[in-house]
Amino acid sequence: MTDFVVSEGLAEPADLRPPTAKTDRRRPVWVVPDEVPAIVPRSARFTEARWVAKYRWAALAGDLSAALIGVSLALVARFGAQITWGYIILGAVLPITWLACVALERGYETRYFGTGPEEFRSILRATFALTALVAVMSYATKSNVARGFVVLAVPMTCVAALLVRWLLHRSISSRRFVGRCMRRVLVVGRNAQVTTLRRHLEERPADGYVVVATCQPRGDAAEEADPGPIRLGRTEVDILAAVDQYEVDVVAVAADPELAGQSLRRLSWALEQRGIDLIVSPGIVEVAGPRISIRPVAGLSLLHLERPSVSGGPHLLKSIFDRVVGLGLLLLATPVLLVVAVLVKLTSRGPVLFRQTRVGRAGVEFSMLKFRTMCADAEERKAELHALSEGNGVLFKLRDDPRVTRIGRYLRRFSLDELPQLVNVLRGDMSLVGPRPPLATEVATYAIDDARRMLVKPGLTGLWQVSGRSDLTWEESVRLDLRYVDNWSIALDLLILWKTARAVLGRDGAY
Repeated sequence: MTDFVVSEGLAEPADLRPPTAKTDRRRPVWVVPDEVPAIVPRSARFTEARWVAKYRWAALAGDLSAALIGVSLALVARFGAQITWGYIILGAVLPITWLACVALERGYETRYFGTGPEEFRSILRATFALTALVAVMSYATKSNVARGFVVLAVPMTCVAALLVRWLLHRSISSRRFVGRCMRRVLVVGRNAQVTTLRRHLEERPADGYVVVATCQPRGDAAEEADPGPIRLGRTEVDILAAVDQYEVDVVAVAADPELAGQSLRRLSWALEQRGIDLIVSPGIVEVAGPRISIRPVAGLSLLHLERPSVSGGPHLLKSIFDRVVGLGLLLLATPVLLVVAVLVKLTSRGPVLFRQTRVGRAGVEFSMLKFRTMCADAEERKAELHALSEGNGVLFKLRDDPRVTRIGRYLRRFSLDELPQLVNVLRGDMSLVGPRPPLATEVATYAIDDARRMLVKPGLTGLWQVSGRSDLTWEESVRLDLRYVDNWSIALDLLILWKTARAVLGRDGAY
């Protein structure tokens, strides 16, 4: 009999293992029964979550509306009141074709609903597909389609569709933070792997996964610990019975050598018949999707990790991007810089700019610029305040630092004191986005993993800036910086710059 230990109000099930299931009580192994319980069609036991159906229909309606808006605006802008029947027919066909392109690019797959980036990528890929299709069909039929109409219709459709998906994503994210619109997950694995996977899933409720039970082999140390508020401990695995008992939508398998190969394959077949998704965690953390690919070799599916883009062509592209955008931002911010400089000079004694030696890429030191927000003797007074630090154990921070001037508090609150660092960006000392620029004393305490932060230039902003700023612990700051170093891309930089504006206006963690 399978021994279930259930807590937090979950009923204790009877013997759910089929009588012919293989059992080996001498060692903790994963057992997938040769004869599984009779499969009840998912449609009879479970109904598809209403939020999934609503989201799909909302996405379809949004994409269709986006296409109709894009086509209508393009027709009016290009032809005015002289629209021919040919373009009216083309305008009616394009929205249907657009929906087909989005569907082919997996824009309506349930597993991607509410994920954000993957949905946006499907819209962008559909845009390129539709453009290519129109060009090919125009050439094949030798029809003279006005380029101005296509150039207007397709991009406007794309922008409108992205806006719709963004609104849908925001809507479902807000619901997920209160526990709605979630996928029920059964986590299978060993002690450490189960704990790690469950923690990562629970840390990101916006991703839509809620762990309702965990399955571990008998004899696992996790049976003696409390792995979470809802736990299903076991002496021997019966994953399929647990799936039926807890009506899960997803089975998440943590990395484990004993649940692999043919056993995992047979489990995937059984879950497929039940309409349950199977996801497998390889145990690799903080690696973004673009760096991961699956390559079939000799009948095996091998996970390949691309090297981070920290040198060569990508690094040159980042440098060009930093200087071009940095110059534009500096020109736009010039009036603000002049006003702030005057205020700093008139409200306290000392220089307008504060210069501090920081460590940049590859350990090269440089002089970082900031507007002075403290009294002139701030560095000399730091020692007497060190015991009052509210920082993260490595960085010195005080919410009510007596050395900060009146105007300095406002500059820090809105991060205006960091605008002179745009000069550092133009010099090549810093990047617009990157890890926090450390002091030499901090670098001296770095562990081997921490030093990896210096593979790229430090940034005026970064993941640390949009994820809590001064409220982060040292471990969280390092983890975010390493995540950025390993997964850098221009798209990520643009996303961080956008979120930085929101973080600055929100004033969270700034002191």
